[in-house]
Amino acid sequence: MTQTKTDTVKEFNFTKSDFERVRALIYQRAGISLADSKQEMVYSRLARRLRATGIVSFGRYLDDLEAGRLGEEWESFTNALTTNLTSFFREAHHFPLLAEHVKKLRDHPIQIWCSAASTGEEPYSIAMTVCEAFNTLTPPVQIIATDIDTNVLATGAQGVYGIDRIEKMEPERARRFFLRGKGEQEGMVRVRPELRQLITFKQLNLLGDGWPLKGPFDVIFCRNVMIYFDKATQRKILSRFVPLMKPDALLFAGHSENFLYVSESLKLRGKTVYELDGRRP
Repeated sequence: MTQTKTDTVKEFNFTKSDFERVRALIYQRAGISLADSKQEMVYSRLARRLRATGIVSFGRYLDDLEAGRLGEEWESFTNALTTNLTSFFREAHHFPLLAEHVKKLRDHPIQIWCSAASTGEEPYSIAMTVCEAFNTLTPPVQIIATDIDTNVLATGAQGVYGIDRIEKMEPERARRFFLRGKGEQEGMVRVRPELRQLITFKQLNLLGDGWPLKGPFDVIFCRNVMIYFDKATQRKILSRFVPLMKPDALLFAGHSENFLYVSESLKLRGKTVYELDGRRP
């Protein structure tokens, strides 16, 4: 009898109980709320970790993980369950507003925090915008780019991408900010060193007890990450953003995120762009 897709035998047994344990652990660790529909995704991603560690069951893997018997595996576990969908100048309507904002701040060093940097496209888009606003590769800006996933941060710090990642970018912008690979690097591009020098990549868990940041910031980008958190977690994170924002700072959110129902300290400035509500204490 021909085997159908629905009765394909899995390499590892993965029960509903295993899935619930994973959901609890990733929520506790990173604040990520996994929907019931994510069970197959979780199996696929964590099966790779079982193979890498040589463990033959999810139950044993999760037992060893919680007991601390797997060394740095917590980092790999978290990396595996983190979604990193990004692109250069994603949600492009934000960047003209960013340019307008930073032009008003030319009298002092500008501090920007990109709190979900992924593989680096967003912080580099921020850096390009500021360079264009000031018409120089050395604008008065410092950009902190953080993410919970150490793998994607390494990609961002390296600044090397397939040439297809910039194919939709304006040719003049691509020529100004990227170097094309030759020989073995044919088909690749690298962000210019001047741009990379504007950005510091570092690991940060938004649910961590201490954030290795000082602030205050002129701009915070927190786009398309809050959608993975429940309202209580969103409220907690936003309450920690507010003290790190300068009085005229801007907070950029993702297109499907609405912070007005979560924080009373913010008011809408533009399409998914927020500022401090000066009427609030």
